[in-house]
Amino acid sequence: MDLDFNYQRDSVMVVTKDEYEKCHSAHLIFFSNNGVIVFTLDRPGVFHFISGISRHCERGQKMIVKVLEPASPPQSADQNEQKNDAAVAMAAITSATLMSCIMSIVGVLFF
Repeated sequence: MDLDFNYQRDSVMVVTKDEYEKCHSAHLIFFSNNGVIVFTLDRPGVFHFISGISRHCERGQKMIVKVLEPASPPQSADQNEQKNDAAVAMAAITSATLMSCIMSIVGVLFF
């Protein structure tokens, strides 16, 4: 995914979280001041952007972008049926086990 920045007389910096909060960076991750930028979000995670012009960041010219992990691929109907069958079997086992435990407790209490 790409972010497009178009601006005049400014700059875009990608910085760490701490530098983002301070609105200052001594060790830039990325910097550009050519007016047109296409920044590629090439990994899941958090990206912190600030303006490189003095006091612009302090006035709110900053942005956080969070890239999420890709969604898992959709499952076929056969895979869903197998999961449902397994869930039903597990529920039956759990119910039978629970009933057996209840009967044991009742047997101890009343006999």
